[in-house]
Amino acid sequence: MARQARRRAESGIYHIVMRGTNRQDIFYEKEDYWRFLRAIARTKPENNYDLYGFCLMTNHVHLLIHEKEETVAKTMQRIATRYAWWYNHKYERSGHVFQGRYGSECVENDEYLLTVIRYIHNNPVKAGMVSKPEDYRWSSINGYYGGHEYPAGLTDTGFILGIIASERAEAIRRFREFMNTENQDTCLEDEIKLRKTDDELKAEIDEILKGDPVTALHSMEKRERNVLLRQIKAIEGATQRQIARITGLNQSIIFKA
Repeated sequence: MARQARRRAESGIYHIVMRGTNRQDIFYEKEDYWRFLRAIARTKPENNYDLYGFCLMTNHVHLLIHEKEETVAKTMQRIATRYAWWYNHKYERSGHVFQGRYGSECVENDEYLLTVIRYIHNNPVKAGMVSKPEDYRWSSINGYYGGHEYPAGLTDTGFILGIIASERAEAIRRFREFMNTENQDTCLEDEIKLRKTDDELKAEIDEILKGDPVTALHSMEKRERNVLLRQIKAIEGATQRQIARITGLNQSIIFKA
């Protein structure tokens, strides 16, 4: 069956979600996050788009992009290709890094634009990684709060802040208030799944192992273990780092399974 064509945004603004193939982690070290941000920085002048926001999670990425001359599809292809080449070279692997079809939704009005930027910045909070959005290093939140971001000037904050107030200092103050407002924001709900707790994941792993303890994975023949690990890696919301923590296996073993 042919894939349904994506809707085109009349505003040119899209909320994008890129996920690791087979739900695998796409960032392991600080260098990985930096490299992805550099890939964005290099494509901006090539594709001439505005980046209104981003958040890099362990196994998926949120981007808020305003396309101009090039389509957002071409922009995403360039970002993914550039990062995947480097990632595969570093980790001595081949093949796809990102899930084949990225998630996207059109953002057609100011009200929803503000909802999306708050949702993106709150993703690490909802995942239990930090208590406040500004405590998370790998998002555009500090660019909006007037702080340092890398690469410098990566996020085009002026448009969204300009919706809130004409004077920048006042816009930042109101933006902070807006970010701290209690909310039930949902965006791309079918595409984004928050992490499972360790207890939830452990229960699903136990089901896959059919009563055997997780320590049994350590003494299994490699082929048998890899079959089980592939099933475990396919659990929605699981990350390889979390699987390593629960099973006691080295991340490289899980990565290569």
